[in-house]
Amino acid sequence: MIALKRLPRFCLLRALGNQPKFSTYSTTRMCKAQITAQEVRSLADALKNGLRALGQPTNATHPHLIKPHELVPGVEQAEFQTRRIRLMEGIQTYAEGFGNEFNGRTSRAHMLVIGAACKKYMSGKIPYVFRQNSDFYYLTGCLEPDSVLLLTIDESSTVQSVLFMRPKDPHAELWDGPRTGPDYAVQLFGVQEALPIEKFQQTLIARYSQLKPHLWFDLSQSEQSNVTDAMLQVCNNQRTQLLPVCTFVENMRLIKSPAEMELMRSTCSIASSAFNEVMAETRPGQSEHQLYAAVDFKCRMRSASYLAYPPVVAAGRNATVIHYVNNTQILQPQELLLMDAGCEYGGYTSDITRTWPVSGQFTEPQRTLYDMMEQLQKEIIELIMQPGGETLDQLFETACYKLGKYLQEIGLVPKNLTDHKELATQGYKFCPHHVSHYLGMDVHDTPHVPRNTRIQPGMVFTVEPGIYIDEKRTDVPAEFRGIGIRIEDDVLINEKGQVEVLTASCVKERRALEDLFK
Repeated sequence: MIALKRLPRFCLLRALGNQPKFSTYSTTRMCKAQITAQEVRSLADALKNGLRALGQPTNATHPHLIKPHELVPGVEQAEFQTRRIRLMEGIQTYAEGFGNEFNGRTSRAHMLVIGAACKKYMSGKIPYVFRQNSDFYYLTGCLEPDSVLLLTIDESSTVQSVLFMRPKDPHAELWDGPRTGPDYAVQLFGVQEALPIEKFQQTLIARYSQLKPHLWFDLSQSEQSNVTDAMLQVCNNQRTQLLPVCTFVENMRLIKSPAEMELMRSTCSIASSAFNEVMAETRPGQSEHQLYAAVDFKCRMRSASYLAYPPVVAAGRNATVIHYVNNTQILQPQELLLMDAGCEYGGYTSDITRTWPVSGQFTEPQRTLYDMMEQLQKEIIELIMQPGGETLDQLFETACYKLGKYLQEIGLVPKNLTDHKELATQGYKFCPHHVSHYLGMDVHDTPHVPRNTRIQPGMVFTVEPGIYIDEKRTDVPAEFRGIGIRIEDDVLINEKGQVEVLTASCVKERRALEDLFK
């Protein structure tokens, strides 16, 4: 397997292209499926009249969720087609950067396979709520399990897409709901061809024999054993290698399109409003679990699908456990409550943390630490795309140093320390986690994109400094022990290159927090 790091990362970004411009993309290069207006009308009529059921909502069946021309909430079919084209052209361009020979061969053709997620079970026949594989969803808009996308680009740079899906099955649909089936997948998803999943291996072998392409497939991320076996069989028979595709897809997902920016604004707005209500309704005697239920309910009532991850609802000393998710304790007067939660809307996630006083008023030690963290987060956000804040790693390094300085000012770090590295180390001891991660379809989005990547328009990420003082520490004054505080917002570098705090409506200023309870 070749190492993708042989070319600098800027070459990879250049191959994929930076900010996508959907309105200006040449439709002659998109190799669109030949769908007639009559076919679209006939499918829409069948859906409206109840004569046809598909495996996911459409505007015809769910106009309250999906607008006309949208395939899924907020995103049109043409955008998914464009993504597939950009991906394959980017891979071809990347390979050509190695010269006449890539991966030991001279072929300009490439074949890529990405599988959908499979249904997972808690026990026996009791399923978890299905969530689609993010990369597969990003390229297809398809929400059905056990599907496969096969993309090819030939010597003349023509891109073709084939979607393999479960066929219609009245008995299975009686139990699990409708399937789209291959018959309507071309019209719905805008692919060139759709076939039953049973024909995947046969088609794979035939297309490979025809094109002799380089083969791209993430073996470690495959959930479908039949797909994995078919890919390995081709590798063994053809004596070729499987090349990793995740880096290419994640570099595309890193830069949000205008449609994705709007979805990020929506999911962050939903979570912000839910937080404000939960904070205002917090009282001593409630349980952490009740607040968990409250934020979940309030997000869903605003059209979120569900919470984006198991939330942290940590009262008192529980807040010093960074990923505390037991959420079982009773809230006591004079305690702080730290909640880290977000929701998923239209396939895109929010991620917010707020810390507030259970009784509505901060104690003096709590106020000291909270004002310090609020000021620190404000300064980090102001530093974005400035010297010391041009990458997520730079933001982290600056935050550690600033936190060390502030802790020194309030007497929690020795006054005799002056070295930059020593102060940053002290800051890290109180906040032992990174202060930023990428955000998008997943909470910790695009994990293969390094955090030393220069921040640019289209990126979304968190800014979340925290301080955690274990109650057993003896090197800090007693009044500060057992306090945990984190403040987290979601930030977009928008189309104008401006820093847009997507969660700005979620209350965090100390006086405003105290006013919520009044």
